[in-house]
Amino acid sequence: MELRYHPSMCRHGISNWPPIWTQARKDNNKRMRGEVGVLRYVHSTRFVNKCYLVIEYQSEHYVGSLIFDDVSFCWQISNMLKNHIGEAISDIGTLDLSSTL
Repeated sequence: MELRYHPSMCRHGISNWPPIWTQARKDNNKRMRGEVGVLRYVHSTRFVNKCYLVIEYQSEHYVGSLIFDDVSFCWQISNMLKNHIGEAISDIGTLDLSSTL
């Protein structure tokens, strides 16, 4: 099963993939959604149900967050995503997570 369709990739039954990407700058605050850009950074803290992703898209950096119902699944996904830094978000969405079912 692909990451984008995994039943645990959600919060209160609503899919969290792909996140809403936000570019926070003083002169602009762009938002977008979709499997765009390249993963540059993943931040997570153990025992918390949220992780933050930073992507690069069209030479700009955007931040998105994934919020989960399951804290342990959040930690598992965060660690897995760290192994895919430098890869396209669209490719990450196709990762096979069948082993986590």
